[in-house]
Amino acid sequence: MTGARPGGGDGAPRPAGRDVRAAQLARLGLRTDWDFVLHLPLRYVDETRVVPIAELRVGEEAQVEGEVVAAQVVHRGRRQLLVRLADASGELVLRFLNFYPSQVKALAAGRRVRVFGSARGGAIGGLEMVHPRMRAADEATPLPTRLTPIYPTTEGLPQHWLRARIERALRDVDLTDCLPAALRVRHGLAPLAAALRELHQPPPEADLDALSARCGPHWRRVKFDELLAQQISLRLARARRASHSAPPLLPAGDLAERLLASLPFRLTEAQRRVRAEVEADLASGTPMQRLVQGDVGSGKTVIAALAAARAIDAGFQAALMAPTEILAEQHFRRIAQWLEPLGVRVAWLAGKLKAAEKRAVQAAVAQGAAQLVVGTQALVQENVRFARLGLAIIDEQHRFGVAQRLALREAAVAPHLLMLSATPIPRTLAMSYYADLDVSVIDELPPGRSPVVTKLVSTARRDEVLARVRNEVARGRQAYWVCPLVDDGDAGDGERELTAATQMFEAARAALPDVRLGLLHGQLPAAEKNAVMQRFAAGAIDVLVATTVIEVGVDVPNASLMVIEHAQRFGLAQLHQLRGRIGRGSRESYCVLLFDEPLSEAARERLRVIYETTDGFEVARRDLQLRGPGEFLGRRQSGAPLLRFADLERDAALIEAARDAAAELLRDHPAAAHEHVRRWLGSRAALAGA
Repeated sequence: MTGARPGGGDGAPRPAGRDVRAAQLARLGLRTDWDFVLHLPLRYVDETRVVPIAELRVGEEAQVEGEVVAAQVVHRGRRQLLVRLADASGELVLRFLNFYPSQVKALAAGRRVRVFGSARGGAIGGLEMVHPRMRAADEATPLPTRLTPIYPTTEGLPQHWLRARIERALRDVDLTDCLPAALRVRHGLAPLAAALRELHQPPPEADLDALSARCGPHWRRVKFDELLAQQISLRLARARRASHSAPPLLPAGDLAERLLASLPFRLTEAQRRVRAEVEADLASGTPMQRLVQGDVGSGKTVIAALAAARAIDAGFQAALMAPTEILAEQHFRRIAQWLEPLGVRVAWLAGKLKAAEKRAVQAAVAQGAAQLVVGTQALVQENVRFARLGLAIIDEQHRFGVAQRLALREAAVAPHLLMLSATPIPRTLAMSYYADLDVSVIDELPPGRSPVVTKLVSTARRDEVLARVRNEVARGRQAYWVCPLVDDGDAGDGERELTAATQMFEAARAALPDVRLGLLHGQLPAAEKNAVMQRFAAGAIDVLVATTVIEVGVDVPNASLMVIEHAQRFGLAQLHQLRGRIGRGSRESYCVLLFDEPLSEAARERLRVIYETTDGFEVARRDLQLRGPGEFLGRRQSGAPLLRFADLERDAALIEAARDAAAELLRDHPAAAHEHVRRWLGSRAALAGA
């Protein structure tokens, strides 16, 4: 007999229809026997022993066995079933808020039951358990010999069904180890079959704290295997790409050198190094798959422009795709300013172009007249055809999904792919999720850049901040004031207190009557957004009140102050990106983070990180610690497997070991390597390297 739950007359859930059950399992990613075998417990409960009722402790889970003394249905605000259970040491009340007539009958006085739950103080003294797990018992009812696993589940999928299905999978699958014995010994790995069985059903003497912390030899084996499957799949993806041919982009002229000579600045040493790495890839016959990462303002755009110039000089087209129209248009204006005087035709393609304009651009792209095309996701629409695409550039690549990147890469036979990211990638993340890419790092800012000073200020002192803004404008400088919402209508019930951009614009206009204000948010028409940004860049607007549409790509060197409203509501990466919009000139710049009190612990930690460091790599490392890889990666891995068991910080050494083992397995035991990936990833492996 189970505890009181919605379902059949015996308290167990009614059997779900086949389609319903399949949908439940799909939500958990459970399709094959191996999926079930690798569906490991969240925690365990100890039902291997019975505790006397007198020894129960409030807040602790335990199992007791006794005889029902009395059971009655009462009405205390709501209909309840109260049961008095007794053993030789004392009595316990069992309380059920949801129950069925069959349970009332099964809990009649004189019945003997075994219950498991958490004890708490009763309403009328003594102890009680609310909705304990129950089963009928007698003197001969055996106790389990293993700890009971509690699995991740979803609504309508009970634990007892999962346990039975996983036990069956453990019996049915072939748990033969894929890893050669010598490799297991070298890395100190437990046998696979023993590790999985012990994790699903550990013995009573197992260290529950270690199991909960995912420590010990059995967890180490599972984490290693998970990382190994990831490393093998990424190596296979890299090998598949290497088997394709790409046109070597060998320039027929000197366009890139003429571009370099015309720039009003000199490349930093880091930029020169990264440019050389990109050019070496472009000259090869293998499709480039390179990620260029660098902090905000490190100069990734010029690297992209030089790569595009090389492709164009070799007789090919280049495409640059950015996630927002503001960023895409800023790239277009800057790169066109560099390349058009050198005779290059640069085209702009975005979803909001008029139909006739769009058709004209698409025709120029199809004919090859447009040598560089800059735009948004409009570049990967069905009616965009390139005559001879040799290089695809994706900015802020983590904002695009797998399908979008594949679509641009497949727009030609095998274009070279250059990805840019202003979100620095921690080393452990680069070793795992980005192991299929070549990574270049621009780890040096252009000369003359001043570090941004970050201040934490309570919203109660907003008037002081407004006075600071007035002073900055009086000195001939400009400022951003960033808000998380457009207007009150955008706010959910829990966000009504957030200062909306439109509200802040009106408040600033009242407080700063002599200051020229602008308002920018994502709901403005594209032409109006661009006009506002151009006026701000030209110095015709002193203070730009905006939402996070300015997060990436906006470059106004005269802006030396940024105020971020409700800063505790932003993520670390967003705060760092927003702060990177200032400090782009030689003047000292300040970022004021206005926060609401009281702060949660998580918000306090985020603000502490952004206050303590301006190093994007350190911010990214702490961000990874706080959020985990799933959120940190954004949409890059949409459809691809994230790590379920390994931790990128704690298990960094295992990542390195798995990387070495993947190379060895593919070289010496390729069949075992493919079987290992099949077990762990199944059909998801194909997307891991997208």
